[in-house]
Amino acid sequence: MTQKTPLVLLLCGSFNPVTNMHLRMFEIAKNYFNSNGKYQVLKGIISPVSDAYKKKGLVDAQTRCEMVRLGIKSNNWLELSEWESKKPEWTPTLEVLTYHKKNAQHQFGNSVQLMLLCGGDLVETFLIPNLWKADHMEEIFSQFGLAIINRMGSGPEKIIYENDFLYKHKSNFHLINDWILNDISSTKIRRAISRNESVKYLIPDEVCDFISEIKSQTSSGIKYLTLSFLEMARLIFVELISFNIQSLIK
Repeated sequence: MTQKTPLVLLLCGSFNPVTNMHLRMFEIAKNYFNSNGKYQVLKGIISPVSDAYKKKGLVDAQTRCEMVRLGIKSNNWLELSEWESKKPEWTPTLEVLTYHKKNAQHQFGNSVQLMLLCGGDLVETFLIPNLWKADHMEEIFSQFGLAIINRMGSGPEKIIYENDFLYKHKSNFHLINDWILNDISSTKIRRAISRNESVKYLIPDEVCDFISEIKSQTSSGIKYLTLSFLEMARLIFVELISFNIQSLIK
């Protein structure tokens, strides 16, 4: 009987906020790898970016991490990593992968493989000039590999086929189809929240309750000076969402 390769999956991103689709990606990938007879998925890691990423409308890292923590608290194989989120500067994906590979080897042994979990839309970014360093892409593709979940509107197969650099590494790209189509995104969640629309069943219930509590506190007129740091961050989260959506509309 062939020995299975132990595998840890790493998902990087803003998680602004974390959604059910983020969590669903892990389950889809786990089903795929555990059923192909070559891998045994041991753990999934969620690594939110730091505030230095400076994405428009990005909520502070402490609040985003808190929402991830709430979203996965009933899951026994997913964990939150705050290492990247606490960095004072933006951290390249290769550096995040390298850090977690060392940790995984320490926990599970040198035979463990760490793989980057991503949506099909990430593959499109590899073609954007100067966005990724060529040597970083080379090492990510050859030393780690990608578990790519096909999302609505993305076509990673065609992109990989038509690009010689990507095609060279096609054996390290695992294209995983999600036959239950799901178009949930953090952008759409933020828009719904800003319009006072329900996001129940789109994000974890604990995260939904967390945001509802923030909105109720905001509407009650609680002043910043009476709040703790985390409570103040929660209020800022909702206000940033509203500001971001209004700026997009304008």
